[in-house]
Amino acid sequence: MLLIFISLSIISVLLSRGMTFRERIAEFSKGAGQRDLLFMVWIFVLAGAFASSAKAMGAVDATVNLTLQLLPANFLVAGLFISACIVSLCMGTSVGTIVALVPIATSLAEKTEISLPLMAAAIVGGAFFGDNLSFISDTTIVATQSQGCKMSDKFKYNFFLVLPAAIIVSIIYLLLGTGSSDVASATVLWWKIIPYAAVLLSAALGMNVMLVLLMGILLTGLVGIIDGSYSFMLWTNSLTTGIMSMSELILISMMAGGIFSLISKQGLMERFIMLVSKKIHTQRGAELSICILVAAVNSLTANNTVAILSIGDIAKQIASRFSIDPRRSASLLDTISCTIQGLLPYGAQLLMASSLAGISALSILPYVYYPMFIGLIVLLTILFQGNSKR
Repeated sequence: MLLIFISLSIISVLLSRGMTFRERIAEFSKGAGQRDLLFMVWIFVLAGAFASSAKAMGAVDATVNLTLQLLPANFLVAGLFISACIVSLCMGTSVGTIVALVPIATSLAEKTEISLPLMAAAIVGGAFFGDNLSFISDTTIVATQSQGCKMSDKFKYNFFLVLPAAIIVSIIYLLLGTGSSDVASATVLWWKIIPYAAVLLSAALGMNVMLVLLMGILLTGLVGIIDGSYSFMLWTNSLTTGIMSMSELILISMMAGGIFSLISKQGLMERFIMLVSKKIHTQRGAELSICILVAAVNSLTANNTVAILSIGDIAKQIASRFSIDPRRSASLLDTISCTIQGLLPYGAQLLMASSLAGISALSILPYVYYPMFIGLIVLLTILFQGNSKR
C-alpha cells in the first residue's frame, strides 16, 4: 500500500499543470500538512504508543481474560460490534473506538481461534455507528451545519434509517460466531485492567480522544512500573515501538492529503461537481447526485469530514432546488460518507485496524458489513420513496 501511494504521489506531482515544479511540491506539502490531517497524525502516534505499552504491561491480556469469563465465544463477535457501537456513540470518533478495542479483539482471536479479520471488521463497522450518529462526531456537526438543520432532528431521522442495518449486522455476526468453542480463561489480574477500564469509561463520557489516549499511556506506565511488569526504560521503549509501528499509516495519510490538494488545485473536482449537478432533473436524481458527489470526494480524500465540507454548499443548493428536507440531505451526506470511508482500504480506520491487528486491510474489508448495509439502505430509500415533495 505504501509503494502504491508513493507512486501516485510522484505521478500527481509530475502531471500537474500550470505550476513550476517547486510550486507543485509546495502544494503537495500544503495538502500533506493540513490541520485536520495533522490532528489525525497525532492520534495515530498516541494510539500506537498506548496499544504497545498496554500490551507490554499485560492490560490487553487481562481485559481479554475478563471478557472470556463474561461472554461465551459464540457471542464475542456480535458483542464486539455492539460494544464498538456504544463506545463510538459516546466518543464521537471511529478511530478512537478502533484504537481502544482492536487490541482486545486481536488477543481474543488468538485465544478463541475466531477469525481475526472478522473480529477486527466487527469493530470497524461498529465504530461507524457512532461516527454517523454521535452529537460530538465531526461528520455529524459538519453535515448539520452545512445543511442548516438541528443535530437532534438529524439524529432522530438518521437513527431510524440505520437502526435496521445495525440489527441485521448484529444477527449476522452472531451467526458467524456460532460454533466457536469456549476457551478457559486465565486468572484475571484486576489491577492490569485499570488502563483499559479508564480509557473506555472516559471515552463513554465523551472525553477528547487525545486526552483519553494520553491518560491511558500514563496509566499503563504507572500500573506497569508499580506491579513490576516493566521498568521505566522498558516502558519508554514500548512507547517508541508503538509509535514506529504507525509510520506507514502516517505516511499514507499525508500522501493522500497531498495528492488531493494537487487534484483540487487543477480544478478537476470542481469540474466533476458541476458536471454531476447539471444532470439533475428529479428529486430522486438530486438525492443520488448528493450521494455520488460525497462518495467521489471521500474516495479521493479518504476523509469523510473533508468530503462533507467540500460539497456541503453545493449539496444544500441541490436540496433547496428540489425541496429535499435538510434532515434528509444531512443524513445522506453523513451516511454515504461513512459508507465509503468504512470501505476504503487506504482510509484511516481500516489502516489503523490492520496496523493494530498486524493483518492486511484488504483481509478485513470483506467482513465490514455495517457500512455496506447503511449504504444499501440509503440507496433503497432513494429508489423506492419516489419523487414526492417532503
